[in-house]
Amino acid sequence: MAAFSNIRIDGDRLWDSLMEMAKIGPGVAGGNNRQTLTDADAEGRALFQKWCQAVGCTMGLDQMGNMFARYEGTDPDALPVYVGSHLDTQPTGGKYDGVLGVLGGLEILRTLHERGIKTKHPIVVVNWTNEEGTRFAPAMLASGVFAGKHTQDWAYDRKDAKGLRFGDELERIGWRGDEEVGARKMHAMFELHIEQGPILEAEGKDIGVVTHGQGLRWIECTVTGKESHTGSTPMHMRVNAGRGLAQITELVHEIAMKHQPNAVGAIGHIDIYPNSRNIIPGKAVFTIDFRSHLQEVIDAMLEEFHDRAPKLCEALGVTLETEIVGQFNPPAFDEGCVAAVRSAAERLGYSHMDIVSGAGHDACWINDVAPTAMIMCPCVDGLSHNEAEEISKDWARAGADVLFHAVVETAGVEG
Repeated sequence: MAAFSNIRIDGDRLWDSLMEMAKIGPGVAGGNNRQTLTDADAEGRALFQKWCQAVGCTMGLDQMGNMFARYEGTDPDALPVYVGSHLDTQPTGGKYDGVLGVLGGLEILRTLHERGIKTKHPIVVVNWTNEEGTRFAPAMLASGVFAGKHTQDWAYDRKDAKGLRFGDELERIGWRGDEEVGARKMHAMFELHIEQGPILEAEGKDIGVVTHGQGLRWIECTVTGKESHTGSTPMHMRVNAGRGLAQITELVHEIAMKHQPNAVGAIGHIDIYPNSRNIIPGKAVFTIDFRSHLQEVIDAMLEEFHDRAPKLCEALGVTLETEIVGQFNPPAFDEGCVAAVRSAAERLGYSHMDIVSGAGHDACWINDVAPTAMIMCPCVDGLSHNEAEEISKDWARAGADVLFHAVVETAGVEG
């Protein structure tokens, strides 16, 4: 065990793998555009499978396209320890968001393989489909089906901006499996991820030990007015959907500010119709993102929004329709798994702190069906969902080292 405690992953090999994966679906400014169920996604999956098979893994594939690379343990009846994240990216995504967690898991298997280390429990590295939720809303779609939050039929019917169905695109790229979604049982699940926020870098910490995640509500709003000519329509006769969007944008900001420091809120996705320079908008469709790690805060923000937003729109003469298109409650991660992460960081000599995840992750859904924990490493200026997203090789190595020890010790080192 003393010898095992000194093992570190190969940080250079992990970094080279990150750079190799980043060649697939390159962005226009140094990042990636490897959106889910695109040809680039299929290519990235194939590379991941090739790497996993090189260390003797078998690859499972379920009906949502979730990939499960299994590295056998000494006890075939023991439930596996799962580790992973996602390979899909935002349209202007970085090279590390999600990918670090998948390839960090692969690095665990490579290290075990080359050193001949055996664990009692099998270890499974997973690539969850459509974590980002950009092309097909909501986010964490496939892990949500796995955890019983969505039905598979509902997920298959999700459509992208071009009207293409999730189920059809999964078939098209050739990554729909036969395995029943959610049939797998887990001993535990660990996910490594970049922080996507500025706290760890600002505090000078190598590792974030994630104790809780934020819950969220995504509210899709449709404000309907009346299209008319911007030059010839008198100001007092306009029914401007854009004004509804503008006033609700300010309302969302105001509501979130009332609940500091435990809440955030903003409008992200916006479509304006007909989106012409000389036509007053007749319709605005946009999505509100409210988040907090406290359920009572989420509930309070929603209540205030649903009370005030319709009144704002009524005063403008426009109509408002709303629909919840994404939601999950704030998760508290498993105390035993969190302790394993914290203990690994301490023994390895990495500086660390407890942290709440500001973003949603697949681990937030899996936490409902298995003991789960997350590990975070810093990212430069807290920037993510941006092609300029950046981490250091040392940060990646530290996160993967802690991941290795937390996962392998949970899986039970043999001998």
